[in-house]
Amino acid sequence: MSKKRTKKQQRQLEDGIKLLLILVAMASFKLTQNLYATGVSVGAVLLLMIVLAVLKNKKKIERLRNSGIEDIDKMDGIQFEHYLKELYISRGYAAEVTSASGDFGADLLLKKDGKKIVVQAKRYSKDVGIIAVQEVMGAKSYYQADEAWVVSNNYFTKAARGLADKGQVLLVDRDELVEYILLLNPGSATQVPSKMIQSKSSSFNGTCSKCGSPMIVRKGKRGEFLGCSSFPKCRNTMDLSI
Repeated sequence: MSKKRTKKQQRQLEDGIKLLLILVAMASFKLTQNLYATGVSVGAVLLLMIVLAVLKNKKKIERLRNSGIEDIDKMDGIQFEHYLKELYISRGYAAEVTSASGDFGADLLLKKDGKKIVVQAKRYSKDVGIIAVQEVMGAKSYYQADEAWVVSNNYFTKAARGLADKGQVLLVDRDELVEYILLLNPGSATQVPSKMIQSKSSSFNGTCSKCGSPMIVRKGKRGEFLGCSSFPKCRNTMDLSI
């Protein structure tokens, strides 16, 4: 993964590009004393930057589509937002990442079946708290959206879940995110994560013995277990042992 970049750093990068174009224009005009030649020079630099950005974006999208949950855990916030964009596009949504500046509590805007949805993306190493729910509720009002979601690679605190229930905010936690990943990339390593403890059954091949869907790690009152990714259609489970 590349070095982590915040939204503030993203804005700084955008400002740097603008400054570069201004410097190219000033240097070109100083050398040529011709506005047309200056415009051509700036246009050529801008075109080159666009081509490089498109090529880089294609590679990034391919890399994102092949990501598993362990890759997501290493992403920075911006990478996670763009990953979710690809994830929801694969599920039939129109999706866009909001501006790096002034997102008003929404990292993504989704549209499907005439509904607008605001999404807070939380790539956290700990449980997500109540602030994320409060922010997305504000974003729902600002963007006049029909629904508000918070999507995380982790889990949510009790307080966050309580407010989400009252505020009608959908929370997508780590387990649900893994299921989404499997739909986007069925061959990903998330079918059998490296942290997964080996099953008691030596014949286990990572798929459900009842329906053939991938088995994923879930958490219950008694700890972790393997559950069918097609739940609730299939409720097959398997115990884990060290």
